[in-house]
Formats: sequence, C-alpha cells, structure tokens
Amino acid sequence: MAKRDYYQVLDVARDASEADLKKAYRRLAMKLHPDRNPDDKAAEEQFKEAKEAYEVLSDPAKRATYDQLGHAGLDQQRGGGAGMHPGEGFGDIFGDVFGDIFGGARRGGRSQVFRGADLRYELELDLNQAVFGAAVEIDVPKLCECETCKGTGAAKGSNPIQCDTCHGSGQVRVSQGFFQLQQACPRCRGSGRIVKNPCDTCLGQGRVRRTRKLSVKIPAGVDTGDRIRLSGEGEAGRNGGPAGDLYVEVHVRAHEIFERDAEHLSCEVPVSFVTASLGGTVVVPTLEGQVSLKIPPESQSGRVFRLRDKGVKPVRGGARGDLFCKVMVETPVKLSSEQKELLRKFEASLKADNGRHTPREEGFFEGVKRFFTGAES
Repeated sequence: MAKRDYYQVLDVARDASEADLKKAYRRLAMKLHPDRNPDDKAAEEQFKEAKEAYEVLSDPAKRATYDQLGHAGLDQQRGGGAGMHPGEGFGDIFGDVFGDIFGGARRGGRSQVFRGADLRYELELDLNQAVFGAAVEIDVPKLCECETCKGTGAAKGSNPIQCDTCHGSGQVRVSQGFFQLQQACPRCRGSGRIVKNPCDTCLGQGRVRRTRKLSVKIPAGVDTGDRIRLSGEGEAGRNGGPAGDLYVEVHVRAHEIFERDAEHLSCEVPVSFVTASLGGTVVVPTLEGQVSLKIPPESQSGRVFRLRDKGVKPVRGGARGDLFCKVMVETPVKLSSEQKELLRKFEASLKADNGRHTPREEGFFEGVKRFFTGAES
C-alpha cells in the first residue's frame, strides 16, 4: 500500500513552520493515541503514520530529503527500510512534543529555579486613613533568603553539587505505555542540586521564616476590597528564583458617624423639634471639620441635604463625592410637668385648626378610613 504524503497526514502546508508541525502532530496524537482508542487497530495505524510523518518533517535534514526525493529518498537513506530508525520509539518524540504541557525541561537543560509564593495581608484602616491616605507599618511573617548561606542551603565553605539522578536538569522521564512524561526529580525536588553539607541556620533549605516589618504607603481614596501590590515582598524564591509579591488587601472599619458608599458619605443629623418647625442652623461634622447647615422651616424628619465636595476623592481618579445629611427630628425626653402641660396646650391649638398644621397625619388617617370603608362595602 502506497504511503500517503506526510504533509497530508499532518494536514499542514508544505511551508509549515516547526511550531505548525508540532501543533498539528499534538492534535492528532491526542486524538489517535492507543491509550485513548483501545482495540482500535485503525486508530493505532493512523497514530503510527502521524508519528512517522512528524519524525521526518521535524528533522531539517530529513525534511529536505523528503521535499526533494519523496519517500524513495528516505528509504535510500535508511538502507531500504521504512518507518522509524531501529531503536526509536514513540516515547522520545512524544515526550519532546508534550514536554512543555507537563512543565518539563529538556534533557541537558539547566536546573530549575522557582519563584517565591505570593502572600496576602489583610489591613484594617480607619475611615480617615482610607480617605486621606497614610503610611502604615505592618509585620509580615514569610520565608526569607537565609543570610548565612545566601540561599544556597550549603554550609559555609561548601557548595551544592549536581544531582546524580537528573544530572542537574531537575527533571526525570517516566514511561507510561506509549507516553514518556517529564516530572520533577524526586531526589533533588526539581532543583538539580544536592546539598551535602547543609547550612546550620536553614538546615539546607536556603530559606528561613522571619517576620519582616514593612512600611505600606496607602494612597488617598482606597476602599474596602482594594489591593496594594508590593513587588518582591512575598516569599523568597528557591534555587536563585525571584521573590513573590505581597498583596495588601484593604478593609475599612465602620465609622461612628459616617457611612461610605464609593465616593459619597452620609450621616444622620439630629434636629430639635423647634428648629425643624421654625428653621435655623445646625453644626454638621465633615472629615475636614465642622460646617453650618441651614435648616429651612417646616423640615420633616428624613429630609436629606446635600453638601457638595465633602465626600471622598476616588483613588482611581474622578470627581470628589458629596456628603448627604439626613435630618432626624428628635423627640424631647425627660420633660417636666410644666413642659408637658405646655405641649398639651400646643397640641390642642393645632387641632383647633382642623389639621392644617399636620397634613401627613390627617392624610394618613383619611386613607385608613377609606380603606376600611371600602372593605366593608
């Protein structure tokens, strides 16, 4: 049976790049591998065909011969044989193609370095600190580079040696049927090096746990949920790898007066019965000091007054927010007998005007009356 064109087998153009070839082969290998198609002879033959095509086209010299002379040229190079060279197996090429999927390093490659872990720190702030910004010192427990051995893990006067299992690559190959997978060397744990004489301070780990004091600059306008990234302040890397980052997550404490909603603030302002009735001026707190708020006559409890630009300047830019003051008319307490009698006379004078002074009260009871009258009918 005549062999199919290798480019047709992989379904690529004749000028396909090495990356295109690898991508096409990987797709076919995943689809046709015998482990995924047990007892399917057709799939197994197609897998072998794709393997052979990739083995030829991924080799520049073989590809040049094939492009010039076709299958016959390759057969002459092999002494009339077909398929892969003696001793070659599916695992070698399959491992090379899929090594990057499993995080493997090539044979003969340098030992691996590992970036330190990122850390998270939850920081509680007062409202004033969040609104205006602040410099805050925090204590962060983390793995730091050992100062005695400078992160090598070896005692003073000695150095780590190359791992004799992975020969310094940090990776070993493991065969699973047709697959050859790369994984971290179990002896050196992927570092490619063995510490024969461990450092007394870190016991060969190259890192020790320390609590570091850091100064965090809080930008003005932050809010709960915002994160501040401190580059390189996470845990130290291993085998010469870079340190991770520290993410400071902001939580703003509840304030006794103000509530915050993004860039806006709100508060409740108690107003006396007389001031609400006759009008007047009350002192209102803001984050920058006290201001006077004019209360117009006949102001009802729950009315909201807006003080522009007395809120928060957002950390990401934009207009400053406002302060919303909600008037709460305060009922007098601990009245004397004389005061109670004056209030009764005052109420009687209001009723003498047939509810003209309490429209909401009169309207409410009229609505109640209509409701029950309608229900009875």
